[in-house]
Amino acid sequence: MRISLFIVLLFCFTCEICKAQDKKLAQFSGIITTPDSNVFVPYVTITNRTASHQTHMANYKGYFSFVVCENDTLVFTAVGYRPITVTIPKNLPDQRYTIMLKMEQLVINLPAVRVYPWTSMDEFKKEFMTMKIADDDLEIAKKNLSRGNLSAPYTALPRDGMEMQGFNFKDSHTSLVNKNINQRDANPLFNPFAWKSFLEQIFQGDKNRGKN
Repeated sequence: MRISLFIVLLFCFTCEICKAQDKKLAQFSGIITTPDSNVFVPYVTITNRTASHQTHMANYKGYFSFVVCENDTLVFTAVGYRPITVTIPKNLPDQRYTIMLKMEQLVINLPAVRVYPWTSMDEFKKEFMTMKIADDDLEIAKKNLSRGNLSAPYTALPRDGMEMQGFNFKDSHTSLVNKNINQRDANPLFNPFAWKSFLEQIFQGDKNRGKN
């Protein structure tokens, strides 16, 4: 009830202004969208600068409709969009004026702001004086390649493919060498001590034959 009464009073006030300025009334309607994607711009504020800065507002779908006078100047404003000024033309044929308004988004580049964790200059000085200077790349590389740092991962990390291949090749080679040595020691032909004993037995036999 209060909203209806307010609309009636606003209409009467607009009519009085138009009569005082000797202008005709017109029904001003339209839809407000973005220029690229045709997305509705909701709750746009519409200010009539000619009629004592009367203020209207579009709904959540960007639609508006209210009474104005011919030759009125209206300004469309919304947060994040460029304002647009529209003037109602004169001598409208059916006292209606409908538009489809395109509002461009307003891009504002703000300066960069760095947030520091210190609340005061004294606290910053204290932290700066007690700060430990970081090592350069060479010192960091030396620490990472030291014996103490490499011993722990060497004992914990498993072997990769190249290490396993080298280990298996070395183990196979050692097994073959030991096998050949064992076979050579088992064969009396390759044993010098066996040859010595054999030759001594031959000489001893020759001596025994000479005595007989």
